[in-house]
Amino acid sequence: MDQVLEQSLQTLHQLPIQLYESLGEYSYAPGKWTLKSVLQHMIDTERVLAYRALAFARGETQVLPAFDEDGYAEHADTKHRSVRELTHELIGVRNSTIALFNSFNESMLLRSGKTPGGICSVLALGFIISGHQCWHLNIIQERYLKY
Repeated sequence: MDQVLEQSLQTLHQLPIQLYESLGEYSYAPGKWTLKSVLQHMIDTERVLAYRALAFARGETQVLPAFDEDGYAEHADTKHRSVRELTHELIGVRNSTIALFNSFNESMLLRSGKTPGGICSVLALGFIISGHQCWHLNIIQERYLKY
């Protein structure tokens, strides 16, 4: 797990910040998020998923609440933030997530918990975090950088 998260961290360090900065307020279609909103969404989602991993690793038995990604985006107000700031925060969150997953032993990684979408293991959440980043960076490449 730690290799997957570490590799995704290296990808974050290699983002073309200057190019992203020039497109920060760009949205590829009406009603779609700006590039900065996508970065904020990545930050928010990682925090939510890392919390779920912590809760499940510690044996939480309650169903953890869902989160409304569109509601979070609506209230994030990224206009006052730069892409550089958002990327720096995303890297910080990823470092925290890596430290969290490094603290889990094998039995903790195999524990599961409940979300409104079903049952999920701690280990799966680590892969989801990394995959979520990959998904959105691909979307940025395909839809924001090719305008």
